[in-house]
Amino acid sequence: MPIPDEIASYNAALSPTHRKIGATLAKAIDAALPSAESKIWHRHPVWFLDDNPIVGYSKLKDGIRLMFWSGQSFDEPGLPADPPATKFKSAAVRYTSVDEIDISTLARWLKKSATIQWDYKNLVKRKGRLERLK
Repeated sequence: MPIPDEIASYNAALSPTHRKIGATLAKAIDAALPSAESKIWHRHPVWFLDDNPIVGYSKLKDGIRLMFWSGQSFDEPGLPADPPATKFKSAAVRYTSVDEIDISTLARWLKKSATIQWDYKNLVKRKGRLERLK
């Protein structure tokens, strides 16, 4: 599935180093989550399953932050809570070079992201209380 134009434009606006990271992440995410909807959400590329945010990335001063909304539940030592003290279940990793991306690890995380989910879609309706899906 081709990367949506708005995500391609987001990546094109990044520095050359960060552009490579963004393009690599977008390609891997799209390949691993073919049924996901992807779009720019809160000014960053995000992939959704059934309107629930699953994974996205954003530009930081020194790199690219890849975040999984339910990542703390993946039980992955290389994927710390983000932010460290939060009531939510997000976890993230930061990349400063495309060489830091371990494609097999990323594929494992993406596979878990499709099956291990917390219901962020209804977070407001539930007044900030998360419930586990699936």
